[in-house]
Amino acid sequence: MKLSIDAFPPILQPLLRYLRIDFTPRRSPSMAQVGIATVVAVVGSLLADFILVKIGVALYPSQAHYQHFQFADYSKLTIIGVLFACAGWPIVTRISSQATWLFLRLAVAVTLVLLLPDVAIWYLGQPATAVFVLVWMHLAIALVTFLALVTLAPVRSRRGN
Repeated sequence: MKLSIDAFPPILQPLLRYLRIDFTPRRSPSMAQVGIATVVAVVGSLLADFILVKIGVALYPSQAHYQHFQFADYSKLTIIGVLFACAGWPIVTRISSQATWLFLRLAVAVTLVLLLPDVAIWYLGQPATAVFVLVWMHLAIALVTFLALVTLAPVRSRRGN
């Protein structure tokens, strides 16, 4: 039995159409492709974080010992976030014939939500310069992860590659 948007309540169908959730996927990437893309996304995101922290400390030396600039602090959250995103990619490829379009919008939405803690810690008194670097770290992680997944684990047309 094939799932279609007609199986959903009529009130939800316009939203599903807008989001291009049509349950007519192209060929999903293999689990090996997703695995490789996940490794690249984790390593690339951690490298981007590391570089951004180094740049941040060079620009704002007073932040050299900022708690969220410690590898043990940011690496845990980065790895968890990237793993969740990478787990979501195969799901998106199975529910949409335009998975890249949908995943990009989901990545933007999730990134905006994940910036809320940065806004909160800034509001609660954390240094603006440090929070500025954290924001760039979030943006870099989103970009690296998105590009790794759509490039290394792409969806393909049903007819061939």
